[in-house]
Amino acid sequence: MDIGNFWFAFGLTVFAGLSTGIGSALAFFTKKTNTKFLSASLGFSAGVMIYVSFVEILSKAGDSLKLVYGTPGGAWITVLAFFTGVFVIALIDKLIPSYENPHEVKRIEDVKMSNVYKDPRLVRMGLFTALAIAIHNFPEGIATFLAGLSEPELAVPVAIAIAIHNIPEGIAVSVPISYGTGNKKKGFLLSLVSGLAEPVGALTAFLILSVFFNSNEIPHGVFGFLFASVAGIMVFISIDELLPTAEEFGHHHYSIYGFISGMAVMALSLLLFI
Repeated sequence: MDIGNFWFAFGLTVFAGLSTGIGSALAFFTKKTNTKFLSASLGFSAGVMIYVSFVEILSKAGDSLKLVYGTPGGAWITVLAFFTGVFVIALIDKLIPSYENPHEVKRIEDVKMSNVYKDPRLVRMGLFTALAIAIHNFPEGIATFLAGLSEPELAVPVAIAIAIHNIPEGIAVSVPISYGTGNKKKGFLLSLVSGLAEPVGALTAFLILSVFFNSNEIPHGVFGFLFASVAGIMVFISIDELLPTAEEFGHHHYSIYGFISGMAVMALSLLLFI
């Protein structure tokens, strides 16, 4: 893992995080949620993340750990690290009340149809949703950043997948804040701030790595454990957030077509780098 790739990895993380602003913009410039587009896009993101996690990231993590601990030991530690990532993101998700969970489907027209302005209940909903998204985005930022440091060719599709996944989250924050306060700028800015948790996660990971390792290269054992944990985080996000949300928009086949397309695009990308 080359720490010299810092700016590339950090830039991708900022891009993925601030894509919540895309969702916010869609909420203001469209009258109706494009549910078919979101179903296909979220399915696509899930396909990218699941495929790359199992086929490439987990494999590379295992290779690094086997160099340090041998074949049996490295394989066991790879599995342990994978489920450590799953446990961490699952615990974060469990601690957030379902009412404020940003992955509960919210549509633009649902709030606009109420015609309620300066409603403190909507403001509270938006604020708690923004907090929930920030907490969720922190480990996602670490995952994107570590992918950018270690495997730049994989990091771009991963960042795009996470960016697509952040679009509905931007809608979930901006719409209730905008209609609760009567101020669209506040909704837009808060949606961006919630996405900033991803670059904050990236900086946290970088600072920890910098403290413990003075060289530009991180030891194989540490890299392997971190990378396998990233795979666990990404698989959980896909299964717990992306696919269910894609299904809840009501277009089952669009989400499946998107999912298969995401895997196919990721497979082709990996083949081109052979």
